[in-house]
Amino acid sequence: MTPEPRYQWGQRVRAEIDLFNDGSFPDQPEDALLVKSGDPGEIVRIGLHTETNRPVYLVEFAEHRVIGCLEDEITPL
Repeated sequence: MTPEPRYQWGQRVRAEIDLFNDGSFPDQPEDALLVKSGDPGEIVRIGLHTETNRPVYLVEFAEHRVIGCLEDEITPL
């Protein structure tokens, strides 16, 4: 059974933790700090991580940087 997402598209959130490059941003060094804890963003899409059956939120932070986040990595504003 697929869990219902806790957050909704268009919702304003903030990063709960520092988010680092896991290789998703080839123009940035591996392990580069992408978003600081507390930085605000907006959910622009909600997907599903098929292996873990968990919601993944694409959050647009400053500089039009869109990062995939899990529920424990963000919190509502």
